[in-house]
Amino acid sequence: MLYPNARIWRNAPAKRVMLFGMSGLGKTHLSKLLRDAGDWFHYSVDYRIGTRYMGEFIADNFKREAMKVPLLRELLLSDSVYISSNITFENLAPLSTYLGKPGNPDLGGLPFHDYMTRQDQHRAAEIAALSDTPHFIARAGELYGYANFICDTGGSICEVIDPDDPQDPLMSRLAEHVLPVWIKGSDAHTAELIRRFDRAPKPMYYQPDFLHDAWTAYQAETNQPAERIDPDAFVRWTYARALAHRAPRYSAMAENWGVTVTAEEVAHIRNAPGFTDLIAEKLPD
Repeated sequence: MLYPNARIWRNAPAKRVMLFGMSGLGKTHLSKLLRDAGDWFHYSVDYRIGTRYMGEFIADNFKREAMKVPLLRELLLSDSVYISSNITFENLAPLSTYLGKPGNPDLGGLPFHDYMTRQDQHRAAEIAALSDTPHFIARAGELYGYANFICDTGGSICEVIDPDDPQDPLMSRLAEHVLPVWIKGSDAHTAELIRRFDRAPKPMYYQPDFLHDAWTAYQAETNQPAERIDPDAFVRWTYARALAHRAPRYSAMAENWGVTVTAEEVAHIRNAPGFTDLIAEKLPD
């Protein structure tokens, strides 16, 4: 572990942390709080995915849709308009919209094969963006003078590594540079995340085997052909299963490489010293 005990953590001239856990439990909120404190560099893995590694896919998809409109087609072919995504740390909608949902095309669904192609693109992009973490640690110090660094990961990090293998290459490399911190939700948080997702279902990345099994099971349960499936209904049905699928994977990650804090504890943090104290409590004396 990068910081084997609380004393070394507190005295470290450079504190480097990687937050992981389900989306909606405070990773980005905490990262922003530390960034706003003035001496922490915030590296968003999802932002890196949506700009560096999938930005062209996203923009091309916008253009593909625009080409269906005669006026926009003419303007695009004459280079009279410019189309790009306005992705930010807080607004990742262009990325999730590109990932899409499988099902009935009349309801905005994608053919399952196309959906899985985009899932594969995201997997490669997420691995690449996570692998960039050491580069951004160096960049934050050399270019901007930041010693403290927080890596804000997406909820699907547990899907692109093997959490049960203490020698997993990607996680082992990351743990050499950052302290992985799992933000663990309670049963009440899980219920609230499901309610929130039901109100506004959004695309996510899942492991291929998990998705294939879910797609097959949903068709059998609803007795619907693929082209008639409601995309929102499918991702709602899948989400609760994804939470149960991911929880033990996050737990194994924390056990093998890092520490665990609760979403309630994170919600009470008001400043950088409070964060330092919380992590110190989770490390050996």
